[in-house]
Amino acid sequence: MSGSTVPRRVLIVDDEEPARRLLVEYLRAHPTWRVVAQAKNGLEALQLAKEHEPDLLLLDVQMPKLDGFEVLGLLAPEIAVIFTTAFDEYAVRAFEVHAVDYLLKPFSAERLAQALARAEKRLGEQRSLAAPELARAARGPDKFLERLAIRDGAEIRIISVPAIDFVRGQDDYIEVFHEARSTLTQQTLQSLEASLDPRQFVRVHRSYLLNVSRVARIEPWGQGSKMAILHDGRNVPISRSGEARLRSALGL
Repeated sequence: MSGSTVPRRVLIVDDEEPARRLLVEYLRAHPTWRVVAQAKNGLEALQLAKEHEPDLLLLDVQMPKLDGFEVLGLLAPEIAVIFTTAFDEYAVRAFEVHAVDYLLKPFSAERLAQALARAEKRLGEQRSLAAPELARAARGPDKFLERLAIRDGAEIRIISVPAIDFVRGQDDYIEVFHEARSTLTQQTLQSLEASLDPRQFVRVHRSYLLNVSRVARIEPWGQGSKMAILHDGRNVPISRSGEARLRSALGL
């Protein structure tokens, strides 16, 4: 490796132990790459990535807790990623989310060597897509978000979309209200809205996105204003255009 004798750090992420062992064996032929840790699932991958600061992830797609695409959306953008999976259906989406390469299991030692050569040229480049756009590209067309994976301080919080009551947006941040609590994350309300089923979530105000199943009634609120009253008694402001969209979604 030109200009450096320090091995590049590799984190292997796969829920199957034989797959991890094979990657370790293949990487022994590449002394410029060093395995610093192995993870069995997506949550563990994020914890180990924070601890070891790898240059490269060899990342499976289908895993428990968090899948590979969700992990990618929460990684530092300069970490290179090579997807490894037994399913070819994810190939196009892998490149859409700026993966270095996509290895279809079972792959050979020579195929991994090609991917490492590509990774060497890409190290340190930041992915140009933000996490929400990565997640949207990974899902593919006509598929809506089923859960949110949010970094909440040192924790990763996974929120089921049906558990969301409403979302309040301000500039580049959103506050997600769910299960008697709220979680703040960096994302625009517009990008989240584009990821959710419009039959379930309606933009009722420029700063609010509302789960229509939570609405008990619509009431007047002040001079010319309306408010959505939720089943638990909380209220969400409604704009004039938002009221029309909400009534349509509720079939009123």
